[in-house]
Amino acid sequence: MAIFITGATGYLGSYATEWLLRNTDHELALLVRAPDYDAGVERLWQALQLHMEADEFHRHLDRVCFIRGDLSEPGLGISPADYDWLVSSAESILHIAAALNFRSERACTNHNLRGTLSVVKLARAIQEDHPLRRFSLVSTVAVAGNRPGAVVMEEEPLDWSRSDFNPYTRTKKFSEHMTRELLPDVPCLYLRPSSVIGDSRFSETTQFDMLRAMCTLSDLPVLPFSPGVRLDVVNADWAGPAIAELHVREDLAHDTYHLSAGTESRTIGEVAEALAATLGKRPPPCSGRLTGPFERVSEALARLPKAGRLQRIGALLSVFIPYVATDIVYDNTRAVTALGTTPTPFTSYGAGVYRYAKSVNFEFPYRPLPEELDLSNVPPSPVRPMA
Repeated sequence: MAIFITGATGYLGSYATEWLLRNTDHELALLVRAPDYDAGVERLWQALQLHMEADEFHRHLDRVCFIRGDLSEPGLGISPADYDWLVSSAESILHIAAALNFRSERACTNHNLRGTLSVVKLARAIQEDHPLRRFSLVSTVAVAGNRPGAVVMEEEPLDWSRSDFNPYTRTKKFSEHMTRELLPDVPCLYLRPSSVIGDSRFSETTQFDMLRAMCTLSDLPVLPFSPGVRLDVVNADWAGPAIAELHVREDLAHDTYHLSAGTESRTIGEVAEALAATLGKRPPPCSGRLTGPFERVSEALARLPKAGRLQRIGALLSVFIPYVATDIVYDNTRAVTALGTTPTPFTSYGAGVYRYAKSVNFEFPYRPLPEELDLSNVPPSPVRPMA
């Protein structure tokens, strides 16, 4: 029996997949956009080279099979043979994949709504064949909606009267609702990360969107926010493994967990001072009066008809600013209690991530899989080979 995972080759998914490979003996069936086995291996290697060397990666391949498909295609684009195999052989589903295009209603609808519906329909088919141990949906804390100055608790239900930040949070909110409605007889788990930026153990990262926005703001002569606004930023090496560990745990007391910094979130002023101290700079002053004008300028740049550097910066900041300016934190008591560990404050590792992002110009230098690793020597997988 295998864990079926979507989004295993994404940023958070790579952390969850690495944890499962190193800490369990579960067989993993990964949905990948790859035409054949070798291409699937290459995509997984790109995701996992941040976490392990090639020889260790090679040793784990005997527990992995690749299911060719696409989240936005009907039936996930999975072949009938692979679909039938999943229905009879998957013991649980870990649904991580999502469109992170915060401004595109179309992309978020196709991936986060239609894609999740296809995964839910697969779960429904599995449940009718044999009891599904768990369906875990990776969502976002922002399904709580726009709630200025709030501390959002994990037990709070979805509030449909609240406005949503963007198409991403709106479609994630409805994905949670859809899952609850269509899988009432399946044990479901809802995992909600906050803003995931960087790894507290090392400076390298493969995800730069939120980080680019942070760096752009950090380089301004004046920060257009009040210094006391809290930033709920969580490190990937806590949130990613938490997704995997909570998915396989049998003793969970709840069905919803915030993977967030919680009430230990640092303020903009504290983050600015920590970055400046480490980088040997003077921290920029903060001004809450500039938040509105800065947001309007960013929106205007984002709507420029011609794509270019200014348009891209505007699009990025116009998405990021509402998360920053709203001053919301998300209580993580349940997650911290269940895991026995706490996130690392961004102030203790942010400067290293900042330096690294600048040094590689916000583009990770992927390494190809060494040619000396002969994939033909990988032992036959106990799970289905790629069709």
